[in-house]
Amino acid sequence: MSAKVEIYTSMFCGYCARAKALLSRKGVDYVDYDVDADSSLRETMTRRAGGRTSVPQVFIDGRHVGGCDDIHALDAAGRLDELLADS
Repeated sequence: MSAKVEIYTSMFCGYCARAKALLSRKGVDYVDYDVDADSSLRETMTRRAGGRTSVPQVFIDGRHVGGCDDIHALDAAGRLDELLADS
């Protein structure tokens, strides 16, 4: 699996921890953007995520796939691995 995965998170967010744990269990390398450390990252995330302001927000190969519940639902449906495969 070698898709480019980006996740916008904040430090004390349980949903962020769950999303990152799922990606880690799948052996996915990802870029983690801490929106608390840099307010411009939150603005970028919101723009890229179509107005969503909550964390986490996950992008695979530049495509917004949603938050924690969304990637868990994709995984349960067997579709997350497809998205993570080399495109």
